[in-house]
Amino acid sequence: MKRHFLLFIHYFAQYSKVRMAYKGDFFIALGTSFTATLLGFGFVLVLFSKIPNLKGWSFNELLFLYGFSLIPLGFFNMLSLNLYQFGEVYIIQGKFDRILLRPIHSLFQVLFEAFRLESLQETITGILVMAYCSHRMHLEWGTIDVLLAVVMIALGAIIYLATFLILTSVSFFFEDKVGVVPPVYNMLAFGRYPLSIYNVFIQFLLSWIIPFAFASFYPSVRLLHRSEYGGFYVLLPAVALFFSGLALVLWQLGERNYSSTGT
Repeated sequence: MKRHFLLFIHYFAQYSKVRMAYKGDFFIALGTSFTATLLGFGFVLVLFSKIPNLKGWSFNELLFLYGFSLIPLGFFNMLSLNLYQFGEVYIIQGKFDRILLRPIHSLFQVLFEAFRLESLQETITGILVMAYCSHRMHLEWGTIDVLLAVVMIALGAIIYLATFLILTSVSFFFEDKVGVVPPVYNMLAFGRYPLSIYNVFIQFLLSWIIPFAFASFYPSVRLLHRSEYGGFYVLLPAVALFFSGLALVLWQLGERNYSSTGT
């Protein structure tokens, strides 16, 4: 663990140096990312200008949910760059050969060879929005609430990572440039809104098939002290463990199935 932690520090430091070598490019990417986040909040404002109450959720509650969802998403987006383009870069171009030649676990290398640094603004923005909404709603944060929020954020990021790692592993078996990651990535937006606004099928899909609801909605319900879906957050560790285990198994199977390009 110590060796891998030190390697992670070196990976992050080295990539940060490379990224900041072109400061203009970095700040443009940061501005683009922040603009996309603001547009998301703009949609919520427009929505509540037309509908003052959404299935029993007030504006501040929905804003709190949206803000919370950004925190684990920001951590995930920072690490997901190589997962998004894994099929094209590592499989089709054969760069996975280089990964296998090193005495470090292949998944560790793929995750930490590149970082989307500008995505950290999502995490910071989410924290600020949660603080603002908590103040507006007079939410009291005790020590247990803070610790629970930290744990649920970490588990939420793990769920995002595990879900997309499962989808990425498909690239080992079906060599396709696009893969199945982009379509599912677009479904992340569904987890930013109350689960109760969707039909039963979507609720089941977001809870048990693609568990984005466990990464954002159920933790938010607990932190807001709402009664509906109140006990689901206790399943968060089990869901994270199950999908993480499944992701690792599929990655190992895919790695065994991988055949070099021969170039």
